[in-house]
Amino acid sequence: MMRVLVVDDEPQIVRALVINLRARGYQALSAATGAQALIEAARHPPDLVLLDLGLPDMDGADVITGLRGWTQAPIIVLSGRTGGGDKVTALDAGADDYVTKPFGMDELMARMRAVARRVAPDHAADQAVVQLGSRSVDLPAHRVSDADGAEIRLTKTEWELLERLLRNPGKLITQRQLLTEVWGPAYADESGYLRFHFGQLRRKLEDDPARPRHLITEPGLGYRFAE
Repeated sequence: MMRVLVVDDEPQIVRALVINLRARGYQALSAATGAQALIEAARHPPDLVLLDLGLPDMDGADVITGLRGWTQAPIIVLSGRTGGGDKVTALDAGADDYVTKPFGMDELMARMRAVARRVAPDHAADQAVVQLGSRSVDLPAHRVSDADGAEIRLTKTEWELLERLLRNPGKLITQRQLLTEVWGPAYADESGYLRFHFGQLRRKLEDDPARPRHLITEPGLGYRFAE
């Protein structure tokens, strides 16, 4: 049974989440402050964390940093903050996804399943071949092929961007992280580079580049691979 730690100082939200999680077969624990969350996580290591940023004793980003010091359990931020800066800060601190309040339980459950698959033993991050619709990506061989086995050629930059997403399925990777890792710190604000190269990748790998199903843009935040 997956153990989920709910961290929020609003009792109504905590109660609703705990009831819904338990009804769906999860073990649900809760904490109302950042300090309580870190203590609870140490006592009962969670498989997944749902975390509000606006806690009474510390910022949620600090809680993420504390958790990331010892666990790679997926963290989904739940927050009423709509500013892009808050989202990027949380994601850069180590959060896997960000859901804005109010949210629907079906959407939240889908996000939870997506990030949980990332750390599953048999997940695509550990598989040799990942499917993007009719295309196959052989990660060890650095080879992409279509349904007939014909090779689809990618540039070195396209491959580096694609591999980072495929090895973190469901995880939202920030623009700054991609730019820094692929081009270097001096290019951390050059978001136009990403728009161009992801446009190229979609033309090569998506059935409908205008409505991508796998290489998803989160406007102002970053990109994710959806299986």
